[in-house]
Amino acid sequence: MPAKLLCKEVGPWPMNAYAIIDDDTGTSAIVDPGAEPESILALVEGTQVSKILITHGHFDHVDALDPIKNATGAPVYMHPADAEGFDLKYDQPLAHHQVIQLGNLHLRAIHAPGHTPGMTCLDLGDGRILVGDTIFVGGPGKTWSPEEFATTMRTMQEIVFTWPDETAFYPGHGPRGVIGKERPAFEAFVARGWPSDLFGNVTWE
Repeated sequence: MPAKLLCKEVGPWPMNAYAIIDDDTGTSAIVDPGAEPESILALVEGTQVSKILITHGHFDHVDALDPIKNATGAPVYMHPADAEGFDLKYDQPLAHHQVIQLGNLHLRAIHAPGHTPGMTCLDLGDGRILVGDTIFVGGPGKTWSPEEFATTMRTMQEIVFTWPDETAFYPGHGPRGVIGKERPAFEAFVARGWPSDLFGNVTWE
């Protein structure tokens, strides 16, 4: 049975916190507990939370991490680069292509640097991928230097846009998207080229 995926917008921005649930075993994982821990815990009520998965270390994605960990006792999984860069504690490292077992489900971590050095996507294995702030509908995640934007574009070309067109991506903010719908604008952006000093909030248009 595919994973049950639930989403709750939390915090002032707002940010998408997710719950991944394996109904067969009653096991769940919380992804990016950014704020409002009571609302996030309500998503997984009646399940056994076995993991807390962090896509990246920005505070709007981890501000409720401590109360969520205290309430569930679940180990925190995070890429070491972001743990170090944002001075965050974790229990288990996330690595590229690492398989994460959740009940009978097998998730896969995808290292997708750019927005942060340790940015990690979570592939549910059924055509759905939680992408954190890697990509949004209409453009990539924000960067703070031309070097970070160059890294983001390598991630786009070598990872994200190698996914099948039907892949649904679930970002850390805003609505879900579909790779095939983003591909024409992305390819046009690449064909046009971009200034060497480009960074910030970039759109494919």
